[in-house]
Amino acid sequence: MTAFIRPYRPADEPELRDICVSTVHLGGDGRPHYRDPGMLPEIFAVPYVVLDPDLAFVVDDGGRAVGYIVGTADTARFVRRFRQEWLPRVSGRYPRLPGEPRDGDEMMRELLHTPERMVLPELADHPAHLHIDLLPGHQRAGHGRRLIDTLVAALKAKGVSGLHLAMVTENTAARAFYDRVGFGVIDVPDPGNLTYLGMRW
Repeated sequence: MTAFIRPYRPADEPELRDICVSTVHLGGDGRPHYRDPGMLPEIFAVPYVVLDPDLAFVVDDGGRAVGYIVGTADTARFVRRFRQEWLPRVSGRYPRLPGEPRDGDEMMRELLHTPERMVLPELADHPAHLHIDLLPGHQRAGHGRRLIDTLVAALKAKGVSGLHLAMVTENTAARAFYDRVGFGVIDVPDPGNLTYLGMRW
């Protein structure tokens, strides 16, 4: 069966988690790089399907989800809900640690507990944001572009006119994809190891 895009369903959550972990490290598997990779979907995937399920779509290969796009129409609102509704559900398993993060796991735990980092004045004209991931065997088949188009159509229906994302600058393959589908650089002072990209319509 030809792979197709459909709305996310709660039954997709195990695949959503696996795709996130399998692609989180510069597009590759995060398991060799994190002691507890199960924390990563709690930051980058699952809160979106809980808080904004109507902006979550998957690539279905005829039997399971093999890719997804998740997002929110209003980043500032999402951050408030993340802190009030999502963080209490997971902070018991992943409490905030004292001091500066010393490795990748501690850095991810700090990200979990600081959702306000997502709200930057330079992003005000691009209020929506997204995360997109495809398993390696399903990349370069047009699914990524179709996922972006599907999310943009859903955002347009909500009256949203701008979208952004943050990506690790080192991930050059992802950057090439975003360039092809129409994202441009958003200048953010001191972005660290991240590049901010956006599009408006």
